[in-house]
Amino acid sequence: MTDAEAEALRRHVSTLEAENARLRAALEEKDGRPHDTSPLPASPLAASHARLREALTIAMVGGIYFDLEGRLLDANDAFLTMCGYSRSDLEAGQLSWQALTPPEWLDVSWRAFEDLKWTGRTSPYEKQYFRKDGSRFWALFGATLLEDGRGFEFVIDITDRKQTEAELAEREAELRLIADAMPGLIAFVDRSFTYRFANAAYQTWFGCKPEQVVGRTIADLLGTEEFEARRPFIEQALAGSDVQFERSWPRPDGQPREADLRYMPSRNQTGEVVGLYVFVQDITGRKQTEELLASRAQQLEAQVAEQEKARDRIWNLSPVLKFVARHDGEIRSVNPSWTRSLGWTDQETVGRNLLDFVAPEQREQAASDLMLRAATPLSGDVELTLLTKGSGPRHVSWTVVPGEDLLFGFGRDITEQRQAEEALRQSQKLEAVGQLTGGVAHDFNNLLTIIRSSVDFLRRPELPEARKARYLDAVSETVDRAAKLTGQLLAFARRQTLKPEVFEVAARLRAVADMIDTVTGARIRVVTEGLDTLCFVRADISQFETALINMAVNARDAMEGEGTLTLRLACSVPMPPIRGHAGGPGPFAAIALADTGSGIPPDRIGRIFEPFFTTKEVGRGTGLGLSQVFGFAKQSGGDVSVESVVGRGTTFTLYLPETEAVQDREETGRGGDGPPIGAGQRILVVEDNVEVGRFATQILQDLGFETRWAANAEEALDALGTEGAAFEAVFSDVVMPGMGGIELAKRLRRTHPNLPVILTSGYSHVLAQEGAHGFELVQKPYSAEQVSQALCKAISPRHGRAVRPGDGA
Repeated sequence: MTDAEAEALRRHVSTLEAENARLRAALEEKDGRPHDTSPLPASPLAASHARLREALTIAMVGGIYFDLEGRLLDANDAFLTMCGYSRSDLEAGQLSWQALTPPEWLDVSWRAFEDLKWTGRTSPYEKQYFRKDGSRFWALFGATLLEDGRGFEFVIDITDRKQTEAELAEREAELRLIADAMPGLIAFVDRSFTYRFANAAYQTWFGCKPEQVVGRTIADLLGTEEFEARRPFIEQALAGSDVQFERSWPRPDGQPREADLRYMPSRNQTGEVVGLYVFVQDITGRKQTEELLASRAQQLEAQVAEQEKARDRIWNLSPVLKFVARHDGEIRSVNPSWTRSLGWTDQETVGRNLLDFVAPEQREQAASDLMLRAATPLSGDVELTLLTKGSGPRHVSWTVVPGEDLLFGFGRDITEQRQAEEALRQSQKLEAVGQLTGGVAHDFNNLLTIIRSSVDFLRRPELPEARKARYLDAVSETVDRAAKLTGQLLAFARRQTLKPEVFEVAARLRAVADMIDTVTGARIRVVTEGLDTLCFVRADISQFETALINMAVNARDAMEGEGTLTLRLACSVPMPPIRGHAGGPGPFAAIALADTGSGIPPDRIGRIFEPFFTTKEVGRGTGLGLSQVFGFAKQSGGDVSVESVVGRGTTFTLYLPETEAVQDREETGRGGDGPPIGAGQRILVVEDNVEVGRFATQILQDLGFETRWAANAEEALDALGTEGAAFEAVFSDVVMPGMGGIELAKRLRRTHPNLPVILTSGYSHVLAQEGAHGFELVQKPYSAEQVSQALCKAISPRHGRAVRPGDGA
């Protein structure tokens, strides 16, 4: 090598060292990493070629030695590794910058060559290179023109950095998309209060695009006054605190707006706060909703307070009695009307059981009614007689409504109403008595006419035996008709002495249906329904059948002898309220008779149970049939309802309380078809009426009995005290001055338990209300046969046998 060549090589090395430093500085500026900037070591002239070769052997940075035609004259291993070529490929001339450069980068490469030719160097820039397999890699390069007219280029592989940058750019785009989609403001502000990021909402709030916001300060964007107002919160965030507050923030058009602002500190890897994130939400709608809700809450509170006042006024001033009680009846509270009506104070009431204030005779039924209403809403009202503190009992109609664990009772004091109703009934009774007097006088005058005329003829001695028998039959039949008329009157008045028995309803209805079929005639079809249902009632069988016949006759006349009569039975049903009277839960047996007749007009349906009220022509009815049904139903503990549609028909429903079945007891003393004949047994007759007493003793004597007659109960007791063992039975009237027949019978049951007592009466309010108390009863007017059968039935158990006709002593 000549001295000139050595000098040229030394200059090349010096140039390469400077270019190496420049490229490393550019690389540091690009990726922020320090690189080895130590210059290539200086060398004597003899080692210049070795130094150049050493420069080409840098392991981290690719190096290319090329001519200005683009041919690669030499390259280090780092570059060959980057592009996937071998040194043999290089020596074979396969590498040129045209072959290594993708087509879209050719223009950039040509400009770099032009810069190299004219300026002797190129500015560092990035481009893509082809690998031998066709793939690409990113590189940062810079070239310098050597004195020999050739170029040297440093190449740094930045593929990983570019991929990272691409991924970061993609994530930033996603974050930008998310941030721009948010309706609130999102921004990043550095410690100099300068915006470094702003989302698209800034254009809506401020009218500035995000790129117009970035680079501006908070004071510049919001104004100095607004910035100073927020500065304390900003400084708290820059000090490391998470700050949130609300602030009025008018819109650009002046409309009010409320905003929720949050400043969150942003920290670097060392934990130092480098800025803050800004999050702002428009909460105007929420504030308006909160204000509206608050306003409505105040209104509701005012309404509730007013309602509570109104409720308290209603509770305190209402004339209705009110209570709140547990389901077991323990009273929790009562209103002042309770005290005003009953006299019991709040302190005397609360904690006690509701049944304590109910009349003793009603408590058992009241407990059942309350249990029903606790379990079944809308189960109807219940009328109770309540005890008062100082005055008489009060009648209260209660509506009881169940809650989850409480009963709420609302009671109307109907004492005056019941008194008025009773007064009205008495007035109606007086009116009915007027009708009754005329009707009874008319009917009895007819009956007495027959009896008197028959007796007058019987007094004639020349009267033939056949005519005597006819007149005697007429008298007997007339007496029966008079007794029936009296029974109907007593049934209407609910003063009839009933003989209640337990019987199976369906079986009795099947028997009555045959009678009804006969009574109604061939053109009326009698239909029965529900007679396969089993239920029992306790009532007077004779009056029960009479009531059904009376309703059937009424239906027959309404259908004018042609139609359908349906006899229907329903068991274990409640009794509904009827004509303003409270119903009952039952169980009741409901016997309905439905006809297809003309129906009853509404203006007459309220009077059909009045005595002697009839729409039939004269001679076809007395007007007592339905009165008997009404009286029998009431006296038996039930009621009768009527439903009618003019032109379609009428349905009468008789309700009787059900009872348990009892075994039939065999009757003794029924010795035969004829009347038993006495055999000298002594009978004590107790009768205050002289004529009846004489007649009774005469009948008994004619039957073979020995009698003693006592005019009253006291005389009878005296007789029994001295010769009680001599009497086989006592035959006593019920209604007498002083001690009555029932009281006498009760006393004899205690003092002479083995002495039978037979009672007789045509009417007794005691018997009507309380029954015969288990004593045998003979209704007046009675026949000799009825008296003898009753006495033999009573006497026979004492002798251990039945007394039959023809028996001797």
